[in-house]
Amino acid sequence: MSLFMNEQVDLNVITEETTMVEITTKYPGARRALFSRYHIGGCSSCAYRDGETLAEVCGRNEIELKEVIEHIVNSHLEDKKMLIEPLAAKKLLDEGAEVRFIDTRTREEHEAVAIPDSYFMTQELQQEIFGKWDRSEKLTIIIYDHTGKSAIDTCAWFRGHEMKNTFALVGGIDSWSQLVDSSISRYRLEM
Repeated sequence: MSLFMNEQVDLNVITEETTMVEITTKYPGARRALFSRYHIGGCSSCAYRDGETLAEVCGRNEIELKEVIEHIVNSHLEDKKMLIEPLAAKKLLDEGAEVRFIDTRTREEHEAVAIPDSYFMTQELQQEIFGKWDRSEKLTIIIYDHTGKSAIDTCAWFRGHEMKNTFALVGGIDSWSQLVDSSISRYRLEM
């Protein structure tokens, strides 16, 4: 079963003029990929601005543009293996699969609105999961946030701790409320 539907990756989507915000929106794992390979974007000394172009970032860091584009796209293809669409997650539930949702948003967000029966992510819960939860294919863990931008990082962390049947919910709880359960209120965070 495909857990992530209908996306084709086009290598020409990213050009030297593509802004960093466009890249991180289209490829949610790009920030993690850039930091892990090139040490770009993880701290204030290596940060980039949203409006900065990829060519500017590559020039400042003295790395080859084509190599960076290939790395972002290849990382995205790997990330896709960790993503699950809301309707695919609903199908697992409908088929009676053992699914546990983990909410990585703030406590206030979780208490205000959450996917029913989901767990709020705490340090204690993480220790319980890594120490006691089933690591086999019988249990599917689905991690979600508000809009799907950061859950993949937590998913990668879980998979790195041998929780191989862990996925990040595409679009987060916002997509879940639109596509699966309209009784879950949508909201917008004000900064």
